[in-house]
Amino acid sequence: MAKRVLTTESGAPVADNQNSATAGVGGPILLQDQHLLEKLARFNRERIPERVVHARGSGAYGYFEVTDDVTGFTRADFLSEIGKRTETFIRFSTVADSLGGADAVRDPRGFALKFYTNEGNYDLVGNNTPVFFIKDPIKFPDFIHSQKRDPFTGKQEPDNVWDFWGHSPEATHQVTWLMGDRGIPASYRHMNGYGSHTYQWTNAEGEAFFVKYHFKTNQGVRSLSAEQAAELVGKDANSHQTDLLQAIERGVNPSWTLHVQVMPAAEAAEYRFNPFDLTKVWPHADYPLQRVGRLVLDRNPDNVFAEVEQAAFSPNNFVPGIGPSPDKMLQGRLFAYADAHRYRLGVNHTQLPVNAAKAAEADNYGRDGLHATRYGSRHDKNYEPNSYAGPAQTDAALAAPLAIHGWTGTHEAPAHAKDDDFFQAGELFRLMSEEEKGRLVANIAGGLSQVTRDDVIEKNLAHFHAADTDYGKRVEEAVRALRED
Repeated sequence: MAKRVLTTESGAPVADNQNSATAGVGGPILLQDQHLLEKLARFNRERIPERVVHARGSGAYGYFEVTDDVTGFTRADFLSEIGKRTETFIRFSTVADSLGGADAVRDPRGFALKFYTNEGNYDLVGNNTPVFFIKDPIKFPDFIHSQKRDPFTGKQEPDNVWDFWGHSPEATHQVTWLMGDRGIPASYRHMNGYGSHTYQWTNAEGEAFFVKYHFKTNQGVRSLSAEQAAELVGKDANSHQTDLLQAIERGVNPSWTLHVQVMPAAEAAEYRFNPFDLTKVWPHADYPLQRVGRLVLDRNPDNVFAEVEQAAFSPNNFVPGIGPSPDKMLQGRLFAYADAHRYRLGVNHTQLPVNAAKAAEADNYGRDGLHATRYGSRHDKNYEPNSYAGPAQTDAALAAPLAIHGWTGTHEAPAHAKDDDFFQAGELFRLMSEEEKGRLVANIAGGLSQVTRDDVIEKNLAHFHAADTDYGKRVEEAVRALRED
């Protein structure tokens, strides 16, 4: 079979791809060698800025199938009938490390899901934990700076990590999750996913509900101890990527069952915890899990860069029947995620194949900018309103309006009856077995004992004491023992 003709970027055939053009045999290279210059220039530009967070990731395509009727809570079309399937793309990731980091590390995992629905793309950006370290987005850059490489030493510093947590008592709940048994998933297939934030669903009658998403793995939750993870990283730094890729290639398609917790909007104001606080969960006894459907992954990307690294998720990509809540972290991310993609990928990143709407058509007046591919016909106008046949607004809001009142200014989140930074961390600790508690304490002490300042250690110990007396005592004794060695 005849081979295809190798060409330059402009389509001209390449005569020689093994030797550069020179001034005579053995002479210097000529500037006129367009093919050489084009190859080198393109090679220099093959990398784009990596994500500041969630840089290292893996992805897969699949589908979401509705198994239960939730039309009483939302009018979202992709959830409108049992048996309905919607194509999806998911990106798993670690949070703190760079693109060259290892998979099997103690770190939250990103769980970002794109639904290619008939009403446009819906992005659900979550983690493998139901809570997070902070509750206000103004603290997010500082939090990430404390967790990533120190600008002087060039490595992650326990002093920075624990100093920030010591000044952020609301982080105690997530620290307990992270340092516990689920802190290092065995693979992406063997962990749960959570929307983490609180979102709003609105039904056809205009009734509003607040919801939390829970994707329960059907493979079972499996995690690694610190010792197992260290051994695995030494054998295969790409262990999670390897596992996901090979499982799908073998036809062992991972799946998750989606459940939601549903809170009528009218109950939010008087709930015992602030329902929009990302550092809190809603106890299942208050709002039980209700099954919605199942997510199945059945196809690997053809090109990791084009489809995984250029995949862009933004929580402000809603569809009719789904909208935001007053969750302050969510509100900040509605801007920050899309803006990060505009920086990394350009203003037209939504036109890249992995990000473009598939079951629907994007039709608006955005035209120009780097890498623009959507122009319309020569008769289409690029402004609105107009007297021609361009797209027009629907006058139908995607979700119900949120009530607001009070004065503008910088406010702490409103306090509810049971709001504090430690109660739920203590509840989580008390749910653990003795073996789980022992591993949790050892993991915390292993990091906290490396901190060089006594006052930073004391700040963090106070948080664990406040969560549970036994919790604090065990951590304090373990830290003291390690520091005395």
